Amino acid sequence: MRWPLFRATVAERSMEPALRPGDWLLARRTTRIRAGQLVVARHPGRPGLLLVKRAARAVPGGWWLTSDNPAAGATDSRRFGPVPAALIEGRVLLRYRRTG
Repeated sequence: MRWPLFRATVAERSMEPALRPGDWLLARRTTRIRAGQLVVARHPGRPGLLLVKRAARAVPGGWWLTSDNPAAGATDSRRFGPVPAALIEGRVLLRYRRTG
């Protein structure tokens, strides 16, 4: 059984200013995604790599995921196309900073 909630850590600057490297995220496994929400997804070409992106819109073949800061050299749907819904791990519920 997989827990419905999981934690992810932001590693890069592709989602600044909303998210910064070192931020931790609490996400919920769900298929109920709406445009504008932050999601954790598996990279379509590298399934072992998790991405945190904004679900821009539903398109044929899945979701179009975008970065808030494309100038940071971000990899998103502009490079790899739509992300199949099966690769969306969940929706971000909240962001918090790690202390220590």
